[in-house]
Amino acid sequence: MELQWPLIIFTTLVAWSAGLFGAQALAALRGDGGRGQMASLVASAVLLAVGGIAVFFHLEHWERIFNGFGHITSGITQELIAIVVVVALMVVYFVFLRKGSGVPKWLAALSLAMSVVLVAVMAHSYTMAARPAWDSVLWILAVLGEACVLGPVTYQLLASAFSTMAAGDPGEQPAMRAADVEGPAGLIPLVGALVNAATAASFAAFLQLSAGSFATVGYYFDPTHPTKAMADAAATVAGQAPLLWAGAVLVGALVPLVACFLGRKSGNWKLWGTLALAAALIGAVCLRVVFYNLGLSVFMFY
Repeated sequence: MELQWPLIIFTTLVAWSAGLFGAQALAALRGDGGRGQMASLVASAVLLAVGGIAVFFHLEHWERIFNGFGHITSGITQELIAIVVVVALMVVYFVFLRKGSGVPKWLAALSLAMSVVLVAVMAHSYTMAARPAWDSVLWILAVLGEACVLGPVTYQLLASAFSTMAAGDPGEQPAMRAADVEGPAGLIPLVGALVNAATAASFAAFLQLSAGSFATVGYYFDPTHPTKAMADAAATVAGQAPLLWAGAVLVGALVPLVACFLGRKSGNWKLWGTLALAAALIGAVCLRVVFYNLGLSVFMFY
């Protein structure tokens, strides 16, 4: 299958947005509010908006997207519902932050839960039996794993930046400065990076073994396209192995894990957090490139 860059951007940014919103909600549940909350909320909303805009470039007639909204079983309808709910929660979250009264536990818990639901619903819409390399719950877990590292690392970077600014303000209360930096304190990003490493490696192994999932037919050419040779599953999977294991797993999973470990150990999130975030984004894109390149029909016609 051809690379669908609008969808690559969409799924990456939505996972990042939901991961960030979920990370700040988790911080609020822990009582770690801090100055990074508003910046994180704005960043999460922007990521979601840009991802939503990107998906329209996937369609030649974007207005026809509305034709699918009348079917509740449609993946695009379920994605829209999840996005609308998350946006509504972001608005309520914003109101409480502006009031300065703190984010209620119920709102933080609901925001965290819906962040997970959004990523799961989005990833689930791509699973289909007609494309064996896509038809696995491991794909859903891999996208959730990406959200688990992208969101917490971004929140940690923002919280650390704002706590540093607060430390330079002589009028700032020490307790607030401590709350800003104590929050995740590197533990949540590290756990998220570990989850991402496990899910990315698991899905990579599934993709590597997917060559045996395609049906064998007695043709060398698609009967409906006699001049176009049919794809070779084994060769296609083998050709994607370097990008899969070096890009998606080594760079996208192991590098963020090591960077988060060093960030937690040294406290230098400006360096290690930035490295972890950049590597995780590269890995997410690499995984999606492989995902689409292996998005072959079960009968290997395309």
